[in-house]
Amino acid sequence: MLGIAPASGEQKPSTAPSSVAFSALFHSLQQKRLFSPRTNRHSRAMNPAIRAAQEVALHHGMTPDRCDILQDAHTVVVRLTDDLVARIVTDTTGPRSGTTWLQRETAIAAHLTRQGAPIIPLHPNLPPVAHLHQGYAMNFWTYVTALPTAPDPDIIGRTLHECHRALASLPEPLPTLAIVEESLTILEQAEVQQALTPAEIDLLSHHLRCSLQALGPLPHQALHGDAHMGNLLMTTRGLLWTDWEDAFSGPIEWDIASVIWNAQILEEDHDSVEKILTSYQQQGVEMDPEALQQCLIARAAVMSTWYPILYPQPNPDRQRKLQQRLEWLKERV
Repeated sequence: MLGIAPASGEQKPSTAPSSVAFSALFHSLQQKRLFSPRTNRHSRAMNPAIRAAQEVALHHGMTPDRCDILQDAHTVVVRLTDDLVARIVTDTTGPRSGTTWLQRETAIAAHLTRQGAPIIPLHPNLPPVAHLHQGYAMNFWTYVTALPTAPDPDIIGRTLHECHRALASLPEPLPTLAIVEESLTILEQAEVQQALTPAEIDLLSHHLRCSLQALGPLPHQALHGDAHMGNLLMTTRGLLWTDWEDAFSGPIEWDIASVIWNAQILEEDHDSVEKILTSYQQQGVEMDPEALQQCLIARAAVMSTWYPILYPQPNPDRQRKLQQRLEWLKERV
């Protein structure tokens, strides 16, 4: 979900960044990536979820020779061999419980892999499906080597368009504006009600409902759904996108708003934002400025709604960013 993604350490980019702010933002977001070159090499071989993944790998002729935990949240992500990574659903009660989203993510990744889209691919030696074993649902990915390099904003816009072009031929229908609809439900959860004031909840509900009304009639296509900077990774294979669990059908401006939001609003790095927008539109796509503005508002409302779920004990920096988003939204009522 939002903010839960793969990561590498902060180093000075080897290629010239468009701005110091953009480079710093990229490396900050990379601290929680799934497929990191730095892994925690503590053994979790007896963990039942990981053991289930090991057994599935063995069944398909892959022999696990390591147990590197890359993420331990609503999913456990573990590197099992030199190039095999398993993502296992362990959330049994939260927003990402169940297997529907994993099946959808796997189908999308399989389609994008076949289309040659710039994504972290599923592993070719296992069937491209959501596997179920010992009560655990999982899928399997190819491990990629991350580079300590901030991506060129021009490449971000171009590769996002390449993903959109491949997604346009996705045969499976996706839910419409799903993350916005889901966020309205999340607002009703106890932990959100306790963390936010009634006025803040009313503010977010207002923007979410208005966004559904404004974005619903626009042209829709399959989207990434959570296309922020934490869900792309510079690798030895180039810039790759990952984390398709929030994919839905909506206007392309949603993904564009997601990738530029922090740079435009929090960092005021307008040079990088302009390069992303220009490189996307250079692929022959027209953007609707009003739709983009509405998507920026909707994205801020979604991010703010999920904060108490993702960060139940936020540090001062996260608290500050939440308040910045809420204040920004108040100015747009």
